[in-house]
Formats: sequence, structure tokens, C-alpha cells
Amino acid sequence: MGQSTVSGPLRSQNGFYSIGTGSVVNVANATNTLTVSPATYAGRVITTNDATLVITLPTIDASGTDSNLGVSYYFFVETAATAWALKTDGTDKFVGSILMVDTDTAGAATGYAPGAANDVINFNGTTTGGIAGSWVQVTAIKALKYMVSGIALGSGTVATPFADS
Repeated sequence: MGQSTVSGPLRSQNGFYSIGTGSVVNVANATNTLTVSPATYAGRVITTNDATLVITLPTIDASGTDSNLGVSYYFFVETAATAWALKTDGTDKFVGSILMVDTDTAGAATGYAPGAANDVINFNGTTTGGIAGSWVQVTAIKALKYMVSGIALGSGTVATPFADS
């Protein structure tokens, strides 16, 4: 079945779910860059197998019928990151939080929220997270705002993964 567009409310009393091979996209990229788009990646689990992958989110379009408000992306770190980054276009910023679990201190956890200017999430495989099993979800919630949530697995003296570009 192809892509369908509905104008107006769509209601299901039993919910919707994605199944099949198209629900999970494995990214192992020789160029170490990925620009995501709603048509290709929205609502799918994106497994990353590139330790130095730089992912760029689309600019949030909050107007018109082609708005991408409400679009969510789910990233799962399958191969430990060393210089993995998730970034916006520079004008869109992150709001929300990431829980950092310190794997070498019996699972001690610290929550990190982005600063007002933060538009990048950096995983280095140790202090800022990115050990295999880390995950991040981002959702376009309004003009200039991506809501972020996730659990980052880190080690050593953990620190915020949020930064400015």
C-alpha cells in the first residue's frame, strides 16, 4: 500500500502500530552523515551502526499542509559511538531531557536538560553517552522546538550531551 493523506481527524479505537521490515531502518553509512526526512524516517526506529555518524534533522515547518509538526524520529545506538552527533539546522533547538546512566557506578543516573541555545546532542561513547543501547527520540512540537527524550549510557565522569553548534 502506498502513502495515504487524510485531511481531518482519523480515529481508531484500538490504536495503530507499525510492523515489518520497513519499521526499522539500519544506518551504517560510509559518508558518516545522514540527513533524515519525514517521508523516509518518521516513526521508524533508526538503528545506528556508525560510531562517528552525524545526523541532521529537517527544519521544522510549522505552517501549511506540509507541516512536519508532530513528526517523531527514534534513534538507537547499536554500535558504540565515539563522535556521534544529532543536530538541528541551527535555528531549531532542543527542549526536554535525556537521562544519563553511568554504567561503571552501579547504574547511577543523572538527568540533563538542554540549554536555550542547544541544537546538538553529542555522544562520545564515555562521558557524554553513546554506549551501545543508548537511545534518543525527537519530535517536532512547534516552530523552532524539537522535544527530546532518551536514555544515554555513559561511563567515567558523565556530562551533558547537549551542546551548541
